[in-house]
Amino acid sequence: MWTITGSLNTARFLHTATVLPNGVVLVAGGLDSAFHATSSAEMYDPASGNWTATGNLNTGRYEHTATLLPNGKVLVAGGSDSSGNASPSAELYDPVVGTWTLTGSLNTERTEHTATLLPNGKVLVAAGTDSTFTASVTAELYDPVSGIWTATGNLNTARNLHTATLLPNGMVLVAAGADSSQSASESAELYDPATGIWTATGNLNTARYGHTAILLSNGMVLVAGGFDDDGTASGTAELYDPATGTWTVTGSLNTGRSGHTATLLPNGTTLAAGGFDNNGLSSVTAELYDTASGAWTGTTSLNNARGRHTATLLSDGMVLAAGGIDFPTMNASAELYSGPAPTPSPTPTATPTPSSTPTPTATPRATPRPRPTPHPRPTSP
Repeated sequence: MWTITGSLNTARFLHTATVLPNGVVLVAGGLDSAFHATSSAEMYDPASGNWTATGNLNTGRYEHTATLLPNGKVLVAGGSDSSGNASPSAELYDPVVGTWTLTGSLNTERTEHTATLLPNGKVLVAAGTDSTFTASVTAELYDPVSGIWTATGNLNTARNLHTATLLPNGMVLVAAGADSSQSASESAELYDPATGIWTATGNLNTARYGHTAILLSNGMVLVAGGFDDDGTASGTAELYDPATGTWTVTGSLNTGRSGHTATLLPNGTTLAAGGFDNNGLSSVTAELYDTASGAWTGTTSLNNARGRHTATLLSDGMVLAAGGIDFPTMNASAELYSGPAPTPSPTPTATPTPSSTPTPTATPRATPRPRPTPHPRPTSP
């Protein structure tokens, strides 16, 4: 079920949400009710259900990325300003003092990109668009020690509104997105941190952008929804197998959607929530993907329709959905999803030296959030 919790101090969408080491959620930037890029940031305390303002970003931005670094700081990079121009700036949030500090700028201005924390502690930023809506093939690495960005190998295909997923073998899977002509792409490629090279892998069965990608507990990647080349919100879903480099069609969503969120729950199911339908209307529907059966089942609807919101897995297993847009209304509301309890393990019989392996808790992955219309960025009314 979904339960209303405290509202944000600032209504926003196209923002980021990051769980800090202490369990508090940091929300930063986005477009506000006036469709201006906001510099405001605030913190959600799961214990009280309240939002508290924290230090402002140095630069108002939306469609940026936010990455929790191993040192506990949060790296925010790129995004668009109120004029829709892509930014090269980056900054760090220090939870200890609650302030943002500028760090090295990206070598390339970009928005609608992805950011992935690599096992070596560096952050890989890939593709996106510049201020002229030109999709990029460039990628670069941020070193938290030096605060410097260094160019790495170029992608094989320029893209934006794609997804990037860190695989168990340390490679990064980039999938689909809009290509240099802003058409939906079915291509996918792998980044090898050891060599800095991108290698093409199997193509998706359906070209899409503005979709979601989730690493499942079995090591496969679930891609769902997004816009196709006709601007239709797709209900299709497919699985990437890193062992074979191929995509296999799986059960379709009950509702075609883009601009939604996908969250891996502790019981192994995936929650898809909200987003936009074919008419650009925000949805209240939510559904669950069962990895074992490959089927989606409807679950309780959100209390508020929302798209381009954030969904964050909390330490207690609940999911915090915050902000988003139900055009023309910007959403300040937030709500919590309490999913089905994990299936309890059977009580072990009294056998000599029984052993059990605890089931790992799924780590929420940030994913990029698709825009409500296929091409133009939001503009002031």
